[in-house]
Amino acid sequence: MDELMIKVDNVSKEYKLGQIGGTTLQEEFQRWFARVRGKEDPTKKIGAKDYVKGEKFMALNGVSFEVKKGERVGIIGHNGAGKSTLLKLLSRVTAPTTGTICLNGRITSMLEVGTGFHGELTGRENIYMNGAILGMTNKEIDEKMEDIIDFSEVRQFIDTPVKRYSSGMYVKLAFAVAAHLESEIMIMDEVLAVGDMQFQQKCLNKMNDVSKKEGRTILYVSHNMNTIRQLCDRVIVLDHGQVIFNGGVEEGISIYLGINSEKCPVEYALSETKRPTEFHGEKLHITKFAFLGKTKPVLERTEPLQFHLEFDANDNIDGVKMYFSISTLSNAVIGTTQMFSSICDAKKGEHYAFDFEMNISNIVKGEYCFEVDLFSKGAGENYLSYDHPLQKIRFEVVDTCQENGIKWYNNYNGYIRLNEIKVI
Repeated sequence: MDELMIKVDNVSKEYKLGQIGGTTLQEEFQRWFARVRGKEDPTKKIGAKDYVKGEKFMALNGVSFEVKKGERVGIIGHNGAGKSTLLKLLSRVTAPTTGTICLNGRITSMLEVGTGFHGELTGRENIYMNGAILGMTNKEIDEKMEDIIDFSEVRQFIDTPVKRYSSGMYVKLAFAVAAHLESEIMIMDEVLAVGDMQFQQKCLNKMNDVSKKEGRTILYVSHNMNTIRQLCDRVIVLDHGQVIFNGGVEEGISIYLGINSEKCPVEYALSETKRPTEFHGEKLHITKFAFLGKTKPVLERTEPLQFHLEFDANDNIDGVKMYFSISTLSNAVIGTTQMFSSICDAKKGEHYAFDFEMNISNIVKGEYCFEVDLFSKGAGENYLSYDHPLQKIRFEVVDTCQENGIKWYNNYNGYIRLNEIKVI
């Protein structure tokens, strides 16, 4: 029987929201002074909700799961789903309101940049401090010291106070400490996103290694589904503080990406949508997009993708063309298509509306999105992009046609089905 390392049983975390206690003393005074003058809270983030004093907020609500020795479990969910709260409970940063958490072993955790480090201490001194917290002797830490310094890539600064480190250096040293000191459970929040891509891959390889060779249990939170696929053999999906899925990686990712997919529109008003630059939308301005003949943006693989597009011309532009890029919901571009012939020669002050059709039979089933761009040919090999709304237009491809062949897994086989191989 596999050894149980983590057991979370019906855990809830409730916060009572009040008027003080959430910021520094200086900020509390600023808030109070603004309030007595009838002014807006100067410390509130843009777009943040105003909570009523005494209002209760359930960050987690009845969460239960188990993790066995050597498992690598990904915890995924949208912002506010309760991921970070759960990791803080497991790391004993805070206590649950109700329910129980049983841990079988020592924990190293990276919840945010700088957690567990003292800014006035050097990198080397912080390594000793973290080892001591885990109950290791100086001799045991000395044996690990060179490996930690080598892995961290900050040898030149190891005797410098860490308050002078960049966020990337912090993460490198913090991960090196977590990966090399003696613990049975590693808890990783999305702090690896701060590091460069090469170091991120190095960390993923290290976590794979310590899990397989040393039997260490790993809980990993990330919004990057590719790293979840690389590292994890199971995922837990959280939504509004509750577990909505606990199982296979690909199925879990599909559920995570599909949350609120039923609300995806078939028509988009694009006049006020953000553009990448001030120039985009100035001469040509896309105002509307709509899927044709659909009540939901769901298409059979064998049917064409048909859509309607409208735009205004604020200048005379000859040879207007269109392209769009199709990507997965995790922002991996799978392909781009374009028109080689022009749509029209746009005249200033005119409004244009066109219907388009595209063959999508090579795209395998799954959820996708695309972005539209209007352009024309410039001088030489250059092209001029006139409008490019950053709205992600979502759609789903289904495949009810039963064809002979391999069972398709997007993660391994890709998102584009190449043409059939034939004997010649």
